[in-house]
Amino acid sequence: MTPARSRRNRLPLRAEGLAPVGAAAAALACAEFVRSGLYGAYLTQVIDSQFGLPVTAAAGAWTAHFLTDTVMRSPAGALLGRYGLRPVALGGAALSALALALMLLAPPSVGLLLLASALHGAGFSVMWPVAMNLTADAAREGYQGRALAMVANGILPLSGVGFLVFGALAGRGDLFALGLGLGLLLLSAGLTLLLPLRRVLPPGPDPSEARPARSVVGALVPLLPAAFMQTLSMTLLGPWLFRIAEEGLNLSYWSLVAMLGLGGAVAYGIMPLTGRFADRDQGRARAGVMIGYGLVSLAFAGFAFLPAPWLLFVLSAVAGLGYAFLSPAWAALVARVLPVAQRPAAWGVLMTVENAGTALGPLLGGLALAQAGVPGPFVLGAVLAGLTSAGYVVFRRVFQEARG
Repeated sequence: MTPARSRRNRLPLRAEGLAPVGAAAAALACAEFVRSGLYGAYLTQVIDSQFGLPVTAAAGAWTAHFLTDTVMRSPAGALLGRYGLRPVALGGAALSALALALMLLAPPSVGLLLLASALHGAGFSVMWPVAMNLTADAAREGYQGRALAMVANGILPLSGVGFLVFGALAGRGDLFALGLGLGLLLLSAGLTLLLPLRRVLPPGPDPSEARPARSVVGALVPLLPAAFMQTLSMTLLGPWLFRIAEEGLNLSYWSLVAMLGLGGAVAYGIMPLTGRFADRDQGRARAGVMIGYGLVSLAFAGFAFLPAPWLLFVLSAVAGLGYAFLSPAWAALVARVLPVAQRPAAWGVLMTVENAGTALGPLLGGLALAQAGVPGPFVLGAVLAGLTSAGYVVFRRVFQEARG
């Protein structure tokens, strides 16, 4: 066996799935880059100076976009299962590009901005279901968790980069950022043309396809708490992190960056090992979710005591280890529990719940901060993550029945 072939065989994706998954990931990366930068950094800075609109219009645009994205995730999954990959992905990417063209070319008004933001959310809603379902279908047997974690964790940093780039471009005083965003969304639409018309399914029949609809729902329900908590635990602190670091943790800006970098390095560095553990079987995947949330709960509880700075770095590493277990184990659990035929629609439901966690996390974190001070969001996160971890002990029999 040649070295090149050996390297290909170690990849978590089947050879025929590499190009389609790469195209879907690149299309999603472009969409994430634009979405996070536009609503998170750009509009909030220029909404009054360049658009002549009240500052509240930027908040309205954020809400309209994410609300529509959340509501449309379930229908997007159903459309994907019915019409296939390429038409749904192309339609979503084209709708996103149309929305940004309206922002760029039409006379500014609050109504038009809200309409364009809602259309952008509807178009974006298909991108994650397309990429995740295609990756799960194209993964090698026993590598689903690692494949899904590899693609998802490779795309998510683009959100941060988009935030920084669009935030910097807001200072130009022109519409260059919107033009860049439109160009990237047109590139995203072009990349969807490289997707197969239908899903890249593994060879052989799926024995779970014959399950009645009731059993599919039964398999889906116990996945919902982890779907909700996976995003809520990350957004609970996000908007308040710099304030918490200064007021309660006694961390400077660069100390906070170093602490977050350590947690990320631990997560990404150990994930190949935890992914191999999760991909062994369904029981290991469920255990990985349980361990992951347990470690996240432990780290949050430690942060709530506002310990010395050196211990904060230890707790950051514990949290990183928790996410190293959680990310591939959650992906492997979804891929193993949901029947292949019904997976697009079911995954759309899960992604709706994930988006709900993203939306509610900052609100719950802010309320906890206002009521209990700096320890509040950490205590809330520790309790919720601990309950989720314990729940997957309770759900053990449900997953065993789903496997059977």
